[in-house]
Amino acid sequence: MNDPDRVRAEEVRHFNRFYTKHIGALHEHLQRSPFSLTEVRVMHELSRSEHQTAAALARDLGIDSGYLSRLLASFERRNLISRRPSEIDARQSLVSLTETGLAAYRPLDAAAIDEVAAVLARLAPHSQEQLIAAMKLIERLLDERPRHSIVTLRAPRAGEYGLLVSRQAQLFAHGHGWDHTFEALLAQRAARFAHAHDARREICWVAEQDGLIVGSALVATASDAQANVHMLYVEPDVRQLGIGTQLINECMRFAKRAGYRTLSVESESSLDDARRLFTQAGFALRAAAPERRFGRDLVIEQWERSV
Repeated sequence: MNDPDRVRAEEVRHFNRFYTKHIGALHEHLQRSPFSLTEVRVMHELSRSEHQTAAALARDLGIDSGYLSRLLASFERRNLISRRPSEIDARQSLVSLTETGLAAYRPLDAAAIDEVAAVLARLAPHSQEQLIAAMKLIERLLDERPRHSIVTLRAPRAGEYGLLVSRQAQLFAHGHGWDHTFEALLAQRAARFAHAHDARREICWVAEQDGLIVGSALVATASDAQANVHMLYVEPDVRQLGIGTQLINECMRFAKRAGYRTLSVESESSLDDARRLFTQAGFALRAAAPERRFGRDLVIEQWERSV
């Protein structure tokens, strides 16, 4: 393991130790209850859905199926759960909490909410949002399951123009070696739009999934007949989910409503994902020329289509 990899691994281990200690203190009330943390997790999952199979519980909670089977048998002996055959698959039983199970779980759930609320109360509202966003980001990056959450497009909020500039500059610096002049260009475009734009002819979207920004696009006037797409990007870990297509399609729809005849976007020849996106959306490559930009020798491409 090379040094950067080792440093990152140690940082993750440090966070794990901190969070494990924090969670232990946060669930202190469980030490005074007859249920373990794992048992409470199972009860919580069952409280969210009327009926679940043991296989689904094991998968969703990441619990060994044998261990879960023993835990559910213990619950059944204590009349905390009931089972009935699945109408879809006779080999599976549907598990649900009984009234006794719900009565046992509700005070634990209320105590857990009170404990978390007490932790959040020590933070300012903005810091609370920052903490929750960081937790969502960790979950998104580490969750290996396919993501099917709805992606919504909305206008940027206060502070998010700078975030879009920073994030895209970071991605192109780390992924392609582009220097700070690319960040300067993004900042100029974002500042111009945020300071004054014609809402009938120009628009900016951020793509949001589960409360996190996962992409953006900005449509700006080039002439009476043509609009340009700027600041188009999608976070690397959520590519291949159609978010780029959703953004570029919305750009085309807006350009048509605004009365433009053509929509243009600038790219670079090595950005294969972008080239595929533009081709699939009906754009044609109109020009390509070598240029020295952003501290690199690049081939700048101009893509265009009628709207």
